[in-house]
Amino acid sequence: MLATAAETSNKVFPYAWDQSDLANGLRVITVPTDYPNVVALWIVVQVGSRNEVEPGKSGFAHFFEHMMFHGTRSMPPDEYEKHLKRMGAASNASTWDDRTIYHTTLSKEDLELILRLEADRFQNLSYSEDVFRTEALAVLGEYNKSSAEPAEKLLEVLYDTAFDRHTYKHTTIGFLKDIQDMPNQFHYSKLFFERFYRPEYTTIIVAGDVTPATVGPLVGKYWSQWQRGNHSPVIPAETPHDGPRNNHVDWPTPTLPMLAIAFRGAAYDDTGIDSAALDMIGQLGFSKSSYLFRKLVIEEQIVDDLSVDTFDHLDPNLFRVTARLKKASDRERVRKEILAVLAGFQEKPVEGKKLESVKKNFRYSFALRLNNSEAIAETVAHFVALRRTPETINRMYDRYAQLTPDDLVRIAQKYFVDRERTIVTLAGK
Repeated sequence: MLATAAETSNKVFPYAWDQSDLANGLRVITVPTDYPNVVALWIVVQVGSRNEVEPGKSGFAHFFEHMMFHGTRSMPPDEYEKHLKRMGAASNASTWDDRTIYHTTLSKEDLELILRLEADRFQNLSYSEDVFRTEALAVLGEYNKSSAEPAEKLLEVLYDTAFDRHTYKHTTIGFLKDIQDMPNQFHYSKLFFERFYRPEYTTIIVAGDVTPATVGPLVGKYWSQWQRGNHSPVIPAETPHDGPRNNHVDWPTPTLPMLAIAFRGAAYDDTGIDSAALDMIGQLGFSKSSYLFRKLVIEEQIVDDLSVDTFDHLDPNLFRVTARLKKASDRERVRKEILAVLAGFQEKPVEGKKLESVKKNFRYSFALRLNNSEAIAETVAHFVALRRTPETINRMYDRYAQLTPDDLVRIAQKYFVDRERTIVTLAGK
């Protein structure tokens, strides 16, 4: 059922939207917008590196982001590209810990064609062993390129150090030893695709100059015959740690030193306040408007980049603060400054006016991002990967609105504990 304008008027996500499910489990979300003739199609598959639970098999979710562009028996990749060029469509894909997304922006008259093309490759992807091996080597090249960046290597080591059992231990691209062995895993690749590229894991989002009455029948026409699967991965839970962890990366060439400080955080939750409170602490403590950023980056200029990551995850991930320093000799001082800010949230409530100001900033910044159909679909896709419905956006922002200064103290005391702390440093020659 399409939500009415009156029902959405006081919500942070202001667009009316329709949500329906096919019998096979495929979910369809339609978001009519005010932008004429443009349609954004975002297909969210709830498979990412989190799903890679078998030893030696990391990296396959990202691998299929590549393989999905290799066509089917009835639609070779060069023909697919010809259709996109004729439509003037912009198409791409991305993989992350908890999801893989395929997206295309196009004119509304081509919606049926793109839905037919996407349905074909999702249901009938075909590739030879030779093509598989070639693409696996391309993924290895991508890993080598990524690992040549100090910041990427720092994060790879951080997650490998911070996790023992959960699959967040490896980054999206996978462990190097697994990627090196990937050319030998042709038959496993077929199994991975068969398990996770199924309608019950997939949500189609169509935002733009459309109506549910148009979108629903088209999706049903091309996607209703897709067969539901029967695989449910068992994700290993991370057990409590018995003490803080430390690691160091010796970078082989000159580079600015780096420092990452992380604590086990909360899973995304639109019914409780834990993840919302950690988001708020990150903004208050380490954003470009924070006291610490002003002190270390602007005034004293001993740090040239300070950032915080509290990104949404299906399972508890890391609350992470990263700093790039001008000199290695300042590392200990910067470490103490970051930990002091986190301790401050445990000891004293923030000013109510300051908290309310950040809440407003969260809400207004969110609203400003929704300035075209592609941005709307992208925003919906992020949240759909977590809860399969746009309504979770409104529920989450309600959690932000309800936060009190005392809530932040309680959550800081709960999560910023020494035994769940991981610190990784990086320094060049």
